[in-house]
Amino acid sequence: MEQIELGGSGIKVSQVGLGMWQAGGPEWGEDVNDDDCVAAMVRAHELGVNLIDTAEVYGDGHSEEVVGRAIKEIGRDEVVIATKVSGGHLRYGDVQKACERSLKRLGVDVIDLYQIHWPDPWQQVPLEETMKAMEKLHKQGKIRAVAVSNFAVRDMVEAREALSDTDIVSNQVQYNMLHREIEKQVLPFCQKEGIAIIAWGPLAEGSLTGKYGEEHRPQDPLRKDHRFFTDKNMKTISGLLSVLEAVGKSHGKTTSQVALNWLLSKENVIPIPGAKRPSHMESNVGAAGWSLSPDEMSRVEAAVDAVRIDPFRT
Repeated sequence: MEQIELGGSGIKVSQVGLGMWQAGGPEWGEDVNDDDCVAAMVRAHELGVNLIDTAEVYGDGHSEEVVGRAIKEIGRDEVVIATKVSGGHLRYGDVQKACERSLKRLGVDVIDLYQIHWPDPWQQVPLEETMKAMEKLHKQGKIRAVAVSNFAVRDMVEAREALSDTDIVSNQVQYNMLHREIEKQVLPFCQKEGIAIIAWGPLAEGSLTGKYGEEHRPQDPLRKDHRFFTDKNMKTISGLLSVLEAVGKSHGKTTSQVALNWLLSKENVIPIPGAKRPSHMESNVGAAGWSLSPDEMSRVEAAVDAVRIDPFRT
């Protein structure tokens, strides 16, 4: 598995990571359990994946605890741990407390990549205050690198101006074939500045796997009413899925693997698909180590461009 350095941090991560939101609890479906999630993380390590992403809000800390279990099995030095302080804990003192709680749940002394989960739109905590707290944690050695999530360019600029001894090394944002808003400003800015893009939701909540159709839709609380699974949008997406399936067959790859490979073709982009069990991780890793031909890429890009997602759920 090839590796990518996060900014100038010296931290190198596998080009495909593993998102562990699903380890937070039953909102991802009744087929999720802690033991399978731990097994998926162990299998990820065996396959060369070292980046595991979680957050304090996933299951109110439960995901971090499950990740902590896996770290004990894998070995601390074998894992790059990424977690997040919630957008509701961005006061200086709250950031410090949140970090301590995450360290305890993960069972480690240092977090490799500590991310601000989202900018605060409610209490209007100044980003300068939050970034000073993040920099303090970095100086104390409790975190190895400062990062953000769901930040627009204006937010990244403001956050970076508040830092003096370190810099933002990554921005975790939603990015997939159906959600490409970052291509307008965020992606070009990050590529220019050497800030890695960690792509959450790279398979668009599973709608790019080819697993779902009009007669079979996700029933878990997080996805059953998602806009990607309305009749109108599923019909629109079906044309793209047909192209991905056809292109994938020529490489012995699945629809999901083509969708992830498309992201891997973008400079400095690291997708972090989820995995409920080891077999899911084996599929995810199969997206790396090969490339679409120029003609295949043109065909895929044309199909992606043709998709028009209705933003409404009904």
